[in-house]
Order: sequence, then C-alpha cells, then structure tokens
Amino acid sequence: MAEYRGVHMGETERQQGNNPEVDVVGVGNAIVDVIAQASDTFIQSQGIVKGSMTLIDESRAQELYRGMGPGIESSGGSAANTMAGIASFGGTASYIGKVANDQLGVVFGHDMRAAGVGYDVPASPEGPATARCLILVTPDAQRTMNTYLGISSQLVPEDVMVETVAAGKIVFCEGYLWDVESAKLAIRKAMKVATDAGRKSALALSDTFCVERHHQEFRELVAGPVDILFANKEELFSLYETTDLAAAIDILRTEVEVGCVTLGRGGSILVAKDEIVEVPAEEIAPVVDTTGAGDLYAAGVLFGLAQGYDLARCGYLGSLAAAEVIAHVGARPMQSLRDLVDQA
Repeated sequence: MAEYRGVHMGETERQQGNNPEVDVVGVGNAIVDVIAQASDTFIQSQGIVKGSMTLIDESRAQELYRGMGPGIESSGGSAANTMAGIASFGGTASYIGKVANDQLGVVFGHDMRAAGVGYDVPASPEGPATARCLILVTPDAQRTMNTYLGISSQLVPEDVMVETVAAGKIVFCEGYLWDVESAKLAIRKAMKVATDAGRKSALALSDTFCVERHHQEFRELVAGPVDILFANKEELFSLYETTDLAAAIDILRTEVEVGCVTLGRGGSILVAKDEIVEVPAEEIAPVVDTTGAGDLYAAGVLFGLAQGYDLARCGYLGSLAAAEVIAHVGARPMQSLRDLVDQA
C-alpha cells in the first residue's frame, strides 16, 4: 500500500524552520447547535422535509425553538465539529468563524477553546445575532436541520487571518459557507494563503443542495485549488452529473490529490491518482443520531493525513470517529478519540 505524503513539506522548508504549527485550520459557519429528539409527526406538522438542511430566518428560528423539546446546546457548524474531532484525536487545530458579541457568541468561543481548538476571531459588535442550528433527531436516527446563519455567513476576507492559515498543514473549508459572496471571497483567500505557504487546501461539499446551487463554481474549485475533497456519494454524483460511481471516481482522481467518498453503512472510498482504498464502516454501538457523522469522518481522515498516514489508516480513523459520534446524541465525540484508537 502506497503511503500518501502530500501534506508533508519539502526539505527546503524544513531547513528554513518554516514548519506548520497546527495540523488543520478550519474555516466555516460558527453555529451553536440545539439538538432535540422529535417525532415524525412533529416534523410533518412543521412542514419540514425530513433529513434536509433548510435555511431559516430569525423569526422562524424562534418559532421552531419554542416548539422543540428539551435539547443539547453546544458550539457547532460542520468545520467546527471537524476541528473538535481533530483535537480529540490529539491533533492540533484552529478555527476561523464569525460570531456576534452576544451570549451565544460567548458560548461558541468557550466551547471551542474547551474542546482544545484554537479560536481567537473577535466577536462582532454589529450585525445579526450568532448563528444557531436547530437539529431534530427522529427515532430512526435521521437528523433534520433548520439553520439560521445569522452573522456567521457574513465572514469576510479580513476575518481570515493570514498567520493562522499559514501555520496549518491543511486548511479545511466547508461548502455550507459558499452562499454569500463575501464568504466565497474569504474561502478563496484562505486557499490562496495555503497555496502560497506550500500547504494543502481541503473542501467538504457539505450537501447536494449546495452543489446544485453552486455547481459550476464548485467544479472550478475542485479542479483548481482544492487538494483534498470530501463528499458523500450523492454529492459526488451531483458534482459530476452522473449516477455511475466508478465514472465519478475516475474523474475525481484526475482533479484532486486525495478524494474521500462516504457511502453510509457501506463505509467509504479514498482515492489518489494511483490508488483506490475501500474502507468498511466501523460499528461501536447501535446508531442513535447521525448528526456530525460526515464531520467526524473528515476529522479522522484529516488528522491522519496531517500525520502522514497511508490512505487505509486515514480512512479507518475517519470510520472510527464517525462510528463514535453516531452512537449518541450530538455532533461532537463524547469520549476521547485518541483513547478509542488506543483501545482498538
């Protein structure tokens, strides 16, 4: 099995003492998650499409929040969850995301730092409130997300700190952030800083609706600055406009250094130019809540790549992290992923 070494620096950088200080830097929507159990009847009564992610305004967020049962509140957002997972593996991670100077903004920052993730983006004294995602988990463990993006979507290039991005081996951006022009510019800046510093850029497609809304731009990103891509099968099909998995993977291998395709219970496929690795799904306990499965899978893979592990081990770490997070309610690990690897 060939070992992927793409995130390692060249000898010249080592001699110059320019080693990255952080494994991965995440860029995404800074969101406070509110997770509650819900019945299928409640989902239907609210006119929500089960299993979807719907963007809502502040008034709808307040209305839905009042109707929800007791919930768990914590810092969240796709890339933020991934950074927390990397820290749980014992890796180093920093995060760039925008919050307001309000109570939820304080909660977000405290939670991220408590999880071991570097977070020092100043809270904004002006603009909308801190974002929140209302996540309804039905008895079949499916999660339905209703997201008020608030100020998180107003990330601007000035929020992307050059020193923070340049200090990471990999910068990881979430596709969910691609709905606002200023946020697009922020992601492009982060990827350019990474490229100029000799680092790697990773992207998660996030959702088929994201791919459909921004299809041409995502195609250009993947074929351009993106070195590492995360997608589930449906997102990959949407990106390459095919339902032939083998054909989609053949295209993916020509456009990125590493492609990671998740298949749910079917595990995942990791590909490089001259390598395809199929990784089975891990099982720790019965599935309780699929929230965060893709985010934690990315955490395991990115942590592995940052350590220089081969694709098979990276995929295994991703599967292990995903298995841990779907065994309980919530999008963050409840036990140390580093300890879990040691036990395994």
